[in-house]
Amino acid sequence: MRRSRLLISLAVALSAIVLSTAVWAQESSKKTRVVYSWPSYAGPLLPHMYSPSQMYAQRMVYDPLVEYEEDGSYSPALATSWDISPDGKVYTFRLREGVEFSDGTPFDAEAVVMNFDAIKANEKRHKWMDLVTQIDGWESVDEHTFRLTLKNAYYPALAELSLIRPFRFLSPSAFPDDGDTSKSIKAPIGTGPWMLVESKKGEYDLFKANPHSWRGKQDVDEIMVKVISDPTARALAFETGEIDLIYGASTGQIDMETFNRYRSMDGIVTGLSGPLEGRNIAMNSGRFPTDDPSVRQAILHGVDRKAIVKHVFLGMEYPAETLFAKNRPYCDLNLKPYVYDPKLSAKILDKAGWEKNDDSPFRKKDGAPLTLDFCFIGTNALQKASAEAIQGDLRKIGIDVRLVAEEADSYYKRQKSGEFGMIFSSTWGAPYDPQSYCSSMRIPSHADYQAQSGLKMKEKLDRSISEVLITVDEKERADLYRYILTTLHEEAIYMPLSFSTAIKVYRECNLSDIPFRPTPYDIPFERISLPKNGI
Repeated sequence: MRRSRLLISLAVALSAIVLSTAVWAQESSKKTRVVYSWPSYAGPLLPHMYSPSQMYAQRMVYDPLVEYEEDGSYSPALATSWDISPDGKVYTFRLREGVEFSDGTPFDAEAVVMNFDAIKANEKRHKWMDLVTQIDGWESVDEHTFRLTLKNAYYPALAELSLIRPFRFLSPSAFPDDGDTSKSIKAPIGTGPWMLVESKKGEYDLFKANPHSWRGKQDVDEIMVKVISDPTARALAFETGEIDLIYGASTGQIDMETFNRYRSMDGIVTGLSGPLEGRNIAMNSGRFPTDDPSVRQAILHGVDRKAIVKHVFLGMEYPAETLFAKNRPYCDLNLKPYVYDPKLSAKILDKAGWEKNDDSPFRKKDGAPLTLDFCFIGTNALQKASAEAIQGDLRKIGIDVRLVAEEADSYYKRQKSGEFGMIFSSTWGAPYDPQSYCSSMRIPSHADYQAQSGLKMKEKLDRSISEVLITVDEKERADLYRYILTTLHEEAIYMPLSFSTAIKVYRECNLSDIPFRPTPYDIPFERISLPKNGI
């Protein structure tokens, strides 16, 4: 009897599980889910902090006051409009009414103040962005009006308020008890179009559409982000139907050969964005032998950069002749490019006293060999291939380039310490370029500061950068940028290689479209449109 009751109980339990599973499957079939992939898990999603939180995910969950658009303008987000005082120091934002965080907590000026309090409390961490140090005060004027006061007229204020971090907004209910969002939060609760509902570190992150989103209904209910670190494995997952969408930096999601193969396949839609970040090589003006401007100029004329873009980047990036793309504000200066001309390189080196003899293929000056270290991340195939091509070109003009392949951590330490002759670097693209990137040149946190350290006008350059960020005179601003960018160009501090791109790949039976945004980390999943029959 006891055994019979046990069997009956087991049968009932199994029936309940089957019924529950059937109901779940029926409900799930009504939902639209797009499966995407990223090399690592989304992270803790602290809205005001950096790695390991992933930018694409922070953008999904948290909203800014204003959004940067492709044409360089700013559109309303959590602020519907804003006024700037005549002296450029006071910004008054009218906040969108009726907005709620994903947990139903009202979004208002007090919530904005609370988030600004947390950001400013950790000011030291954000000093790469001048806006943080320019802030003089902030206040709630009324329920839907927020006022920000600056020490100086800082013209990039809207640009930096639009960034994915740190000026995004966490629900007051999700703040830790001590208010310090730099260490932890109770939950990633924002006003953004998506909510992070489930994570399994190393496997996936599941986002669901925020029912409280002020943006309105969207085509897709869920975004499943699978953790796939290897580009080859990602391509295989797409081909087997495990993921629906490949989107992001052209050098990160899949290899370029695979993308070009997809371009020619029926039923697969591919897209390539316009120019984004500037990929370049920084040359150290404070370290022998690149402390000699003649060496730097000879290097620029001695490398066939267009051939690298064609053969290494397979034509998927745009050739660069300047540090910033010409479509960035204040950057179209008609600077004379350093054309590929090995004979001119040889003349420059000869004139500067770098002699070549039969004893060695490499030049010397006063007995010192023309040898320099070129540092790159050893696991980055594109950096490795580019470095080898550059090494080969410079060998032809008598420059000995020693390739130094390192782990990422060691590589970034070299950028900060200045222990390099040449090293890969890149600008940050819109909306950071040129103002935020130039601002960071004054701080030894990237390769730029060290690369410029030997310039006799370094102090004037830094002073000009400080001035350009706070001037309200448009002509003065343009003149200052002309001086800054022309000086860096003529001093041959950077070897521009290319302007990166973003890609998208999907099957036309699964998606109708997803637009590009100004940066590869700004993935507008909520703007995905689906075919009429859905996924």
